[in-house]
Amino acid sequence: MADAVVIPGRMFGPGAPLTMYAGDVAERLGAQVHRHSWSEQPPTMFDPKLEDWVAGEVSPLLDTLGGRPLLIAKSLGTNAAVLAAERSMPAVWLTPLLHAPWVTTALRRAKAPFLLVGGTADESWNGKLARDLSRYVLEVDEADHGLYVPGPLTDSIAVLGLMVVAVREFLESINWPAR
Repeated sequence: MADAVVIPGRMFGPGAPLTMYAGDVAERLGAQVHRHSWSEQPPTMFDPKLEDWVAGEVSPLLDTLGGRPLLIAKSLGTNAAVLAAERSMPAVWLTPLLHAPWVTTALRRAKAPFLLVGGTADESWNGKLARDLSRYVLEVDEADHGLYVPGPLTDSIAVLGLMVVAVREFLESINWPAR
């Protein structure tokens, strides 16, 4: 059985809508989903030590799984890009911190495919850079860091649907999990 590891952002745990639904896609494709929760308060967002802190939090779980699990991470959790690059793991990066140089450096080193999902109203998103880093990109016009868009809440809920479709199509296109 394939494994998927869900790594949360700073504000909400792995059961927040974006990470929950992305993990559900992997589960419906036959994966066992492991949802990580932070053990303590992380360092500040722009501290380069953040990458090592996230790696230290997530590595023990990855070590127990072995193999090459799928990583699904939101925002803060995208600091695990270094682990994906080192271990050649496919990934889904939700609102990745593309403004953090250590995250983009790790993404450039990645050998396994990854999906980037972000919004044009998110200060941590850079659509041109995302498209340079990966051929798998979902960019949502006017979406902020939570992938909320202006207007009725139902419009933001519709973005969740777009993200679910993008994750499923990405995983199917890379034949994950291998069948």
